[in-house]
Amino acid sequence: MGKTFTHEGVRLYYEIYGSGEPLLLIHGNGASIASFGAQIDYFRRHYRVIAMDSRDQGKSADSTGKLTYEQMADDQEALLDYLKSPPANVLGWSDGGIEALLLGIRHPANVRKIASMAANLDPKGAYPEVIAMAKSQLDSIPVSVRQTAEGKRELKVGQLVLDEPHIDPGSLAKIMAPTLILASDHDLIIDEHTLLIYHRIPNSQLCIFPNATHMVPYDDPELFNTTVDRFFRTAFVKKDRVKDFLKSYQAMGNSQQ
Repeated sequence: MGKTFTHEGVRLYYEIYGSGEPLLLIHGNGASIASFGAQIDYFRRHYRVIAMDSRDQGKSADSTGKLTYEQMADDQEALLDYLKSPPANVLGWSDGGIEALLLGIRHPANVRKIASMAANLDPKGAYPEVIAMAKSQLDSIPVSVRQTAEGKRELKVGQLVLDEPHIDPGSLAKIMAPTLILASDHDLIIDEHTLLIYHRIPNSQLCIFPNATHMVPYDDPELFNTTVDRFFRTAFVKKDRVKDFLKSYQAMGNSQQ
């Protein structure tokens, strides 16, 4: 299923499954298309699933210079343009969630709807123990490994978590696509930070998975996939907390008469 194309001198590996509305999957830090195995199996039944290994990760080639989320989001946009895809539904997980938001900010014409799982706008959006874990993992890479191609890649991608992203919360107002912000109640991202993202996007919905972690797409793919699928399939309606409450409350009262 694998193919490649080149953007900004970097050879990028991608795969396509199924048919229907386009659905772009964007994986997390240090992962690859393979991490979305359960999502590909589910969504390929009704969507044209497009998935790419981000630069410096998976089967894609290494880049020169510092790695940024903006670069990777632009790679995703370039892939959609290369495939001449109509506006796509976008599902991003972790780092992929960050890139999904950046697609909505930087390339709105290519985006139909966004589902962003466990994204953050800056490193402080993650719990301190998460940053400590990431730093410890980098520090534990042996000196002998650091000079290898694999070691250099691991250092580069891992450092991204400590240095990036730096997204102005105000820029989220540029996202006009209906957006589902997802996280778990035991996530790596601070709860209030997830709420900040949700509140700053004009056409947004919020989903918090109970008794779950950052790994809910892998741990409970049935719950995760059906939640995201329902959002993509359902016409977006922006709710009014008072008017829509009264509408349903009155309907409930009338049904009991």
